[in-house]
Amino acid sequence: MSISVNSRADRGRGIGLSLALWSALAFGGSGVAAKPLIEAGLDPLHVVWLRVTGAALVMLPLAVRHRALLRGRPALLAGFGLLGVAGVQAFYFAAISRIPVGVALLVEYLAPALVLGWVRFVQRRPVTRAAALGVVLAVGGLACVVEIWAGLGFDAFGLLLALAAACCQVGYFVLSDQGSDGGEDVPDPLGVIAYGLLVGAVVLTAVARPWGMDWSVLAHTAGMNGAEVPSWLLLVWIVLLATVVAYVTGVVSVRRLSPQVAGVVACLEAVVATVLAWVLLGEHLSAPQIAGGAVVLLGAFIAQSSAPAKGSPEPVAAGGPERGLPADATAARRGDPKGSPR
Repeated sequence: MSISVNSRADRGRGIGLSLALWSALAFGGSGVAAKPLIEAGLDPLHVVWLRVTGAALVMLPLAVRHRALLRGRPALLAGFGLLGVAGVQAFYFAAISRIPVGVALLVEYLAPALVLGWVRFVQRRPVTRAAALGVVLAVGGLACVVEIWAGLGFDAFGLLLALAAACCQVGYFVLSDQGSDGGEDVPDPLGVIAYGLLVGAVVLTAVARPWGMDWSVLAHTAGMNGAEVPSWLLLVWIVLLATVVAYVTGVVSVRRLSPQVAGVVACLEAVVATVLAWVLLGEHLSAPQIAGGAVVLLGAFIAQSSAPAKGSPEPVAAGGPERGLPADATAARRGDPKGSPR
């Protein structure tokens, strides 16, 4: 009996790990697929609108199924849609229009450090030494990534846009933790994702004004490191793989894995994005930048994995209004309202 239970548990963890890896791969490829469309003539906001609206239509049946969330958690749905969907995606896509994909995503990985700052200085709660070390490593690694010794090797406004995406992630992390304290009334994460996408689509429609978009771009090809790829195929990649599949696999994997494992796998998103940008877009990084990126990921991992268990009296390690931010918050930063960011 115990052997059978252990075997099922091992299979469950194996499935969860596989899904988490697929989620990291899917999220990591979003910028690589979006940048050729932006360079082909689409405004970054229009690409975000296409992504979010397309994914919202695909997830619409889930929104209908969980329509009770509109009455039970309207603030959570609005906050998730504004920050976790519209804010993060819009600022990230705007950033990659000016700076390399890998750099933009690594700047986003400052979010765990920013959450820790919120917890320590705004909420005045203690943090662990390991978490503080993770923050120092992340900031130091980022200095190498942006080549601060050369007076910032990248577009300063592009870096600010990526930092704004990280700030939106902070708001999402805080909302995620608040959404997980409802006991038996915890909202279904798939329902929150569906409504978050709908809210994001409505907000982005007002901001991006897609009726002025150059739709003809989608009928032609976009350049990807010398190769011509149909624009509609890139759009399908962004909507189905980098959004719908990434969200769903990320959420399901979190249900099967521990927060520590999910947090480790989440760090692969930045690696995937950097490697894909290198291979498919020709965005080469120098040796110091690669080393700095590794340090950023190490710092993010330490900051997240040092979070105490729920209900623990230990100091907060990685953010959250009532408890520490779960290490899995990044793994589904655009998905699971229980925290799980892509």
